[in-house]
Amino acid sequence: MTTKPVVVKVGTSSVTTAEGSVDHEVLRAIAQQIATVRSRGRDVIVVTSGAITAGWAEVGGGRPRPHDSAQLQAVSAVGQPLLMATWREAFAEVGVVVGQVLLSPHDFADRRQYLAARRTIEHLCALSVVPIINENDAVADEEIRFGDNDRLAALVANVVGAAEVILLTDTDGLFTADPRLDPRATLIEEIRRVDEYMAMAGSSRSAVGSGGMASKMSAAKMASWSGVTAIIAAARRPRVIVDVLDAVPGSGTVVHARPERLSARESWIAFAAPSRGRLVINEGAVAAIRRRASLLSVGIMSHDGEWSDGDALDIADESGRVVAKGLARASFIDNDATDPIVIRADDLVTFPVGDSPVRLD
Repeated sequence: MTTKPVVVKVGTSSVTTAEGSVDHEVLRAIAQQIATVRSRGRDVIVVTSGAITAGWAEVGGGRPRPHDSAQLQAVSAVGQPLLMATWREAFAEVGVVVGQVLLSPHDFADRRQYLAARRTIEHLCALSVVPIINENDAVADEEIRFGDNDRLAALVANVVGAAEVILLTDTDGLFTADPRLDPRATLIEEIRRVDEYMAMAGSSRSAVGSGGMASKMSAAKMASWSGVTAIIAAARRPRVIVDVLDAVPGSGTVVHARPERLSARESWIAFAAPSRGRLVINEGAVAAIRRRASLLSVGIMSHDGEWSDGDALDIADESGRVVAKGLARASFIDNDATDPIVIRADDLVTFPVGDSPVRLD
């Protein structure tokens, strides 16, 4: 049995009630299950949503939830301590201490920052503290937000070397059709190639969450490419976390890990950094970057978009298929430049033949 950590992500619709306040019973049940997992010698990291919804329940006075990003950031500052207080109470009942960790995309973009984030999480676990992670919504720039905590959970799972990431939501997993509309829909229990099932994911029906099944499947693909098994399951199912880890049939949809594992930085480049432009490269350049070489200006056939040094770019072959993604070394393409390198090899992530990147920007 593995001793690698487990990441458990709990969505907004699962941690809050229909009125938007924090659901104490759900958090209490999750804390009890995590205590059971920890008693087996596994560290557990929680990624939580719900701060904005909880904050609006506190200050909204029954008014419709706002859409202005600045106002939502302010609301999250109200909701975050409410959410953490409830998590603290829930875990205190089972004798477990929790610690808050707020992350932003920059913490994964910069190697020093994500190593610092990993050290913090590892030290919390060493102190027998359960890290409770959320995006730093109160100060996050809308242009560089994760957008939902599903992909944050997948990135965290990569950083801490988790064996599994459990994405808890308001359904039992991915179905062959929407079970709320089609009574013949059945649960898909195992997935090995995510692309074959993405069309079934649809979009979110939740009025409070920013994710949805499509977001869960995208995060599951991120995790899979990072060598992490992802499980989509129902937060309110009794013993769901324990059953998922015990591989109880019907406890969720399991997306198996790929044998190849991206590093945390590669995962951020591939999945979290928004693409600011597109390069089309020739066959020779495609072959070169697949051999882990840098992308040179001589291999670029055309380019589109505007970007600055360090921005992410999609890289397509002559047929238009995206074959890689990387961080630009300069803000322009100049074939006469003294230095011909456009993207360094260690800033490039190539995608397997026949597969495609998850578009999350």
